[in-house]
Amino acid sequence: MYFKKVILSMMLLQLSAANAQQKINPDSIRSKMSWFEDAKLGIFIHWGIYAVNGVDESWAFYNKKMPWTDYMNQLKGFTASKFNPASWADLIETSGAKYAVITTKHHDGVALWNTKENHYSTARNTPAMRDLITPFYSELHKRGIKAGAYFSLIDWSHPDYPGFMKDSSRYKISNDSKRWERFRQFYQNQLKELSVNFNPDLYWFDGDWEHSAEEWQSHKVRKMLIDKNPNTIINGRLMGYGDYDTPEQNVPVSRPAYNWWELCMTINNNWGFQHKDTNWKTPYEIISLFADVVSHGGNFLLDIGPREDGTIPEEQVHVLRELGAWNKKHAKAVFGTKAGIAQGHFYGPTTLSKDSTSLYLFLQGQTSGTIMIKGLSNAIREINVLGTDTKLTHKVVGKISWSPVPGLVYINIPKGVQNKYITVLELKLDKPVSLYRGKGGFE
Repeated sequence: MYFKKVILSMMLLQLSAANAQQKINPDSIRSKMSWFEDAKLGIFIHWGIYAVNGVDESWAFYNKKMPWTDYMNQLKGFTASKFNPASWADLIETSGAKYAVITTKHHDGVALWNTKENHYSTARNTPAMRDLITPFYSELHKRGIKAGAYFSLIDWSHPDYPGFMKDSSRYKISNDSKRWERFRQFYQNQLKELSVNFNPDLYWFDGDWEHSAEEWQSHKVRKMLIDKNPNTIINGRLMGYGDYDTPEQNVPVSRPAYNWWELCMTINNNWGFQHKDTNWKTPYEIISLFADVVSHGGNFLLDIGPREDGTIPEEQVHVLRELGAWNKKHAKAVFGTKAGIAQGHFYGPTTLSKDSTSLYLFLQGQTSGTIMIKGLSNAIREINVLGTDTKLTHKVVGKISWSPVPGLVYINIPKGVQNKYITVLELKLDKPVSLYRGKGGFE
């Protein structure tokens, strides 16, 4: 994984230009993005040989923390001996996630499927001796969970890949265009294999920053994948030829301008399994981050990093189970909703039902006492505490008959109705939400 700020800052312009070049029909994009927009939660899986010694995935040798030969020697220790794809899929389903994205190949070049290309794979070069993608996708499909394929465009182990930023010993494309064409054919052949063998619902590209859209042939790659499956979705890391944006690790403070976006985040500090990384986020932290993301209209792609044998650390299992239990009680406030009301009306995350007649308020921690909503012009018909049978009352303060400015809505939250992580209130409104955005006074 790598977050290139300069690339992401250009993403919106690139995507717009790419769509214009391809004459993409906006209605067709909205149609195929509908499941993604409603999904809200996905699980990211970083699994590869880097879990053997617990080092940075691919970046360990790139950043010269260890020699490339020592890094690749981990091939000998990758067994997948306890890999249970059904158990993985069960856990993902329990979390409430609607899709999962697995690293089919990271920057180190090791494919987790039996690639026909003459390059590294778990099937040929590790004790696992098998394709790990097929059985996992099979279990996802049984549960109705969408299957996503992370794929690194760059391949720092391939002999035909040109010099990367910290390795000037390799060639430059301008000096050996035939060699670059060989690499380009190689990586596109691998993508064809993924497309034909697995037909992913989503492609999650990474590494596009090292070359231009023209050098990658991004337009050709997109067309190849879309021709095979017109409904497949492509993330924004194909030099502008994707469908949605992918901020990494940092939750946006204000609502992003993109039509569709997804925050990817780790449960501890690293994407892949690392023995020494015990800085686990708590269920409360994950759930509060998730609520913040959906309130801004985005998706949350939460990462787990299995051990080399295929077992998932118990701390990660615990977070996903707790997240799932919370999602089960509060599903109607999360899945299939849209971004909430504008900031300033309520001090906390909010979402809206698709028809905007139900407003959901997310209360942090063990909130009790009185909360307030400003500028709500609607009449409130009913207030429910989700996950309980409790109904609440409200009071409108400061409403003047001759003024269009709505009064302040106060709701008292009694003790004993709180969820241990995030409490959610459902406000059923008289009509689609209407907010007053003026300055008050004699308007």
